Amino acid sequence: MERFFKRKLSTDSPSPSNPGSSNARPIEVYEILANLQVDPGLRTPMADYNPNIRDEIRRAYLQKGPCQLRSYKFPQTNQSRINRCFIAHWFDDHDWLEYSIAKDAAFCLHCYLFKSNFDQVGGDAFTGCTRYLLRQCLSFRGHDESAQSSNRGNYLELLQFLVDHDEKVKAVVLENAPGNLKLIAPSIQKDLVNSCAKETIGLILSDVKDRYFSIMVDEARDISIKEQMAMVLRYVNDKRHIIERFVGVQHVTDTTSSALKEAIDEFFSSANLSFSKLRGQGYYGASNMRGEFNGLKTKILREQHCAFYVHCFAHQLQLALVAVAKKNIDVNSFFTTANSLVNVVGASCKRRDALRAQYQEELVRAFEEDCLITGRGLNQETTLKCAGDTRWNSHYGTLISIISMFPSVVNVLQMIVDDNHNDSSGEAYKLWREIQFFEFVFHLFLMKAILGITNTLSLALQKNDQDIVSAMSLVKTCKENLQLMRDNEFEELVDQVSSFCYKHDITVPTMDEEYVIPGRSRRNAPMKTNYHRYRVEIFIHVIDEQLAELNDRFNEVSTELLTCLACLSP
Repeated sequence: MERFFKRKLSTDSPSPSNPGSSNARPIEVYEILANLQVDPGLRTPMADYNPNIRDEIRRAYLQKGPCQLRSYKFPQTNQSRINRCFIAHWFDDHDWLEYSIAKDAAFCLHCYLFKSNFDQVGGDAFTGCTRYLLRQCLSFRGHDESAQSSNRGNYLELLQFLVDHDEKVKAVVLENAPGNLKLIAPSIQKDLVNSCAKETIGLILSDVKDRYFSIMVDEARDISIKEQMAMVLRYVNDKRHIIERFVGVQHVTDTTSSALKEAIDEFFSSANLSFSKLRGQGYYGASNMRGEFNGLKTKILREQHCAFYVHCFAHQLQLALVAVAKKNIDVNSFFTTANSLVNVVGASCKRRDALRAQYQEELVRAFEEDCLITGRGLNQETTLKCAGDTRWNSHYGTLISIISMFPSVVNVLQMIVDDNHNDSSGEAYKLWREIQFFEFVFHLFLMKAILGITNTLSLALQKNDQDIVSAMSLVKTCKENLQLMRDNEFEELVDQVSSFCYKHDITVPTMDEEYVIPGRSRRNAPMKTNYHRYRVEIFIHVIDEQLAELNDRFNEVSTELLTCLACLSP
């Protein structure tokens, strides 16, 4: 340290007015270090020193050690009629403890050297920004964080907002912050997020304690083409509420069951979780997850036989619906037409506006003819609803909107054909013809009825408080309703379809007559009636396929598991 001081003495710079000045000359730094106050009650606060010399001051105090006056006769103070005083052997128990003669008080050397300055507004500003972004699930970093950027990212922009609206904050952050304590570097921002993540996961794990729990795992590829594994813990807290907590995303080298099992083992080890407390596991239905021989489910069951595997019921329902739509050529063709219809009509703002205008005209006409059903929530402004990719049951809303807006859709398609002479007009004309056949309308009402039954089940399965026994009961009810529809409701469906067709000038075939495939020759076509075509080949066949898929998808929950749950229930 002596060589360091001598080297400092050789430089020259303006004299400071106080020890915290950023222009302090090295010779005065030497004087500050040589005359450090020993009594902790009289020391200059660490925040008042120049940030560039604080580390040197800390080292000097650490070399001196705490102010421990072992031979000093400590004064006594009468407290509650008892004379009390500081006791010297406390220094033996606490090597950080100090005593101030000037204030007759004890101090902590480490707190003096390293404790944050809580009177400084800047600390609250950093904390506020961090907590706000975490609470809103917003990213910290910006694409361009340079001073010239118009958007430096949420963290820096929020900090700048506080600076612009609070002079006290402005005085201690950003350009006015110490050079070694600005807390804005990209690495610092990542450290803040990682620290908060660790604290959050720590609180979650402390709530889990030694309770039984289940894990839910999913894997997906992120935007950087890296396989990531997400994990959720599910447990029951002290209030007997079912809690699900996301505990992180972990990079995996590949998606084999062995790699996923290693990632889970690593997480359990870092979180101090025990497989002995694991009572359930849930994944999607890929073979690497649920395989009977080498899947992740099996590998965990070998280690903990009580960790029952349960496939997400809502996801299984979606898979059952998708399977029918893909396997059945008639249903597949129908949904292809329905999706094309939504895309063509909704391809531009002009077409959507035209659809709304047509629909409003239909409502006004129906109101004037006194055939409009009125009531709260009815006849609202609407448009064709797009179906979601991951929720097949969302097609239910699409079919309802097509039925309610059918004449408006037909008029808009006719408008597209009349106003345009290009590829879009050809597609619009094709759709205009297809949707005005009885067979399209029959599929429209049939799939609306089937998805109406399964939609009720889907919404029920997605409730947070749903349990597996109730879920199985709901699945059973859904199957019973589909079977009831299959056995008794064909004629009712035909009546609905026929009524709709008569209303919109669509030809209704006679059920006893021979079925004719539109656009095909009768010469080599098999002989069958319209009744056979619509009841046997479409109605019964589609419902039977749906029932078969539901039976296949929902038979994985073992009787043993349901028996255990029934025994445990009060």
